[in-house]
Amino acid sequence: MASCKSGFNSAPSFSCVVFAIVGLGLLSGCPSLPTPPQGAEVALQLVADGFVSPVGFVAANDGSGRLFILDQVGTVHIIDANGNLKTTPFLDLRDRMVELMPDFDERGLLGLAFHPNYAANGRFFVFYNAPKDADAPPEFDSESRVVEFRVSQSDPDRADSNSEIMLLDILKPQFNHNGGQLAFGPDGYLYVSVGDGGGANDVDVGHTPDLGNAQDKTTLLGKILRIDVDSGGLYAIPADNPFRDDPAALPEIWALGLRNPWRFSFDAGGEQRLFVGDAGQDIFEEVDIVESGENYGWNIMEGNHCFTPVQPGSPPASCPGVDADGNPLIDPIIEYSHLKENGEPFGVAVIGGYVYRGSTFPGWSGHYVFGDYSTGFVEPDGRLLAAEEAADGSWTMRELSVAGTANGRAGRFILGFGQDTDGEVYVLTTQVIGPTGTTGRVFKLVPPS
Repeated sequence: MASCKSGFNSAPSFSCVVFAIVGLGLLSGCPSLPTPPQGAEVALQLVADGFVSPVGFVAANDGSGRLFILDQVGTVHIIDANGNLKTTPFLDLRDRMVELMPDFDERGLLGLAFHPNYAANGRFFVFYNAPKDADAPPEFDSESRVVEFRVSQSDPDRADSNSEIMLLDILKPQFNHNGGQLAFGPDGYLYVSVGDGGGANDVDVGHTPDLGNAQDKTTLLGKILRIDVDSGGLYAIPADNPFRDDPAALPEIWALGLRNPWRFSFDAGGEQRLFVGDAGQDIFEEVDIVESGENYGWNIMEGNHCFTPVQPGSPPASCPGVDADGNPLIDPIIEYSHLKENGEPFGVAVIGGYVYRGSTFPGWSGHYVFGDYSTGFVEPDGRLLAAEEAADGSWTMRELSVAGTANGRAGRFILGFGQDTDGEVYVLTTQVIGPTGTTGRVFKLVPPS
């Protein structure tokens, strides 16, 4: 039986403000956890600004030196090799997306991945939220789409907007918990993160009764997916996908038991493991190393702690340590509480990052750099975090102090992270909680001057 443990626990994902604020009022049960130690001091070097809500950062790795920035409102922008932001978007999907709520929204343009052979074939893939079809249940919200595009044959800085091909179209019951990350793994397959469908507790309309979407292998919601986009047709199922031959499961599923795997990344070095920041709900946040066929616990667990939808703010003393099929629930490598040991707020939503493989911070090689959205939803107050793996496989988390700020924090809401082809890490931020305005900025992590 799993039980309420000590240690840092992972918190709710990038979820609806209403649910998150309600969750903050329900903090009870397990005691708050010790504040992580301060780590290195870093500086934030401005790379580009003027975005609405930058949520993604991708290097095409085509030799051009270009960086591509995803703005949640539906546009992809190019920063050229000289650091200049192109005035014309690479891709504009605003007329195809669901209408976003300016006060707060988790939908939008959320994921971008360039084919490993993009320099030759011009193929890339996008995750965005579209309006639901007319025949969808009226209580459902929207559709999560994974689509393929190609670059324009006449302009390498423009996509061919007419080349869209639909790969996945996932009906979504609520507007929050979308997931939305795309990335090609070292195996050449496309990985996709999908949230549990939204709402709270994985029990609302459109969630599998008495089980939840994240635990239900007959839905793609609450999963990491893995597909082969190079085998003809729309896509194929890799031969070693864990549920390929399971008649009671969808074959696209690579791993399950995730609430809102908002951002994930493959380590560019080492064992090239898959790191996933899975946002928690009322009390804990988590980072997982995700492997084939494993179950990461939601909504039986929140981080390392037992969870019940009946009392989401009060972890039960015990719960099953296995899923409905008897498979073990996998603990996160990193978890932390929303509250410090002294009761002060620490964070509300983990933002997955990258394993550092650059040269700017020589002592950081192999450290996982990530963050938390903010200490709350009123003032922008995001934290930068890092974690180091010990010889026994355990991880120790520390906070990175931002130079030039009064409290060592970013002073902005943290939406995502990026990594260039040199292994350096970037931070995507805004000063408002909704997809509105032009306060979105992209920074590079550098040593303080």
